[in-house]
Amino acid sequence: MSETETVVEKKEEIKDSESSADFAKSAQKSEAVTETVKEVKTETKKEAKEKWGIAHIYSSFNNTIIHVTDLTGGETAAISSGGCHVNADRYESSPFAAMKAANAVVESIKTKGFTGLHIRVRAVGGVGSRVPGPGAQASIRALARGGFKIGRIDDVTPIPHDTTRKKGGKRGRRV
Repeated sequence: MSETETVVEKKEEIKDSESSADFAKSAQKSEAVTETVKEVKTETKKEAKEKWGIAHIYSSFNNTIIHVTDLTGGETAAISSGGCHVNADRYESSPFAAMKAANAVVESIKTKGFTGLHIRVRAVGGVGSRVPGPGAQASIRALARGGFKIGRIDDVTPIPHDTTRKKGGKRGRRV
């Protein structure tokens, strides 16, 4: 007999020795194991409780203020502005100052257990600019990099339906 013939005979013996009952038992055991694994995975997901908050970002061309509240908006979790983190007044609205303010807020609300944030971006609005300042995008990026889930990003700039008069009088600002 050659080597290939002996291998074939051994495989046939192994197939004959396994009965259909043994195969069914092993299949039931594997199903039971997979079911227990699935149950354990779902339990770990339930243990992780999510806590959401709202990040109110007011961004003008003079400053950026980041104010984080709970979902009702009634209780303040953390607040910081760009002016707290830079020395000169002209840098208060810069993206760097907004990023530093956002990082300060991130450290504060991580300790309070927040895992996700809805973001509300506000510009000056009214008779002022309806475009957010340069710090808005930098603060949103810093909040996202802080490890929070981002739910919604809304623009809540107040836009009047019929506006009041702009300052400057009847003939406008004379230079």
